[in-house]
Amino acid sequence: MKNWILLLILGVAFNLHSQERFLTRTGEIRFEASVPSFEPVAAENNAVTAILNPQNGDIAALALVRGFRFENALMEEHFNENYAESVKYPKATLKGKIEGFSLEKLSETPTPFSLKAQLTFHGTTKTLTLPLQISKKGSTIQLRSNFVLYPKDFNIEIPGIVREKVAKEVSVEVFFELKKK
Repeated sequence: MKNWILLLILGVAFNLHSQERFLTRTGEIRFEASVPSFEPVAAENNAVTAILNPQNGDIAALALVRGFRFENALMEEHFNENYAESVKYPKATLKGKIEGFSLEKLSETPTPFSLKAQLTFHGTTKTLTLPLQISKKGSTIQLRSNFVLYPKDFNIEIPGIVREKVAKEVSVEVFFELKKK
């Protein structure tokens, strides 16, 4: 009987340990679609939620579209109403797997990885392969990525009146500081 209880406790403890996750609710996404000689088109969101399963490299992130802040309030309003249609499409999500991920490979020096993911924005899902730089400091994992997206890939129409003021390529920068939970 004692052995059975000990096995049950060890089984529960092992299962809990295997459920280790790294999480943030303060992840950052910045994007820029500026064109020289015109007003900067840039925004950031500092309330992105992301979770990483270190056992298999699965990662998921969620950003509320209305969480993107612009320097110009009118530009923010146009982004939400005309381009991102944040009432109709309130969330942007990313779900994927970091290829070859292993906690043992991480150190304070950033290590390059590749992320195969599904990014959903404006009601459109795209499969992407994104570059990552990942480092580990204590019980914190830092993840950075820089990549380019195209509004047309997400069925976002740029009206002719502002087409010359908005870049066709959107530079995106992501930073997550994930803590063990």
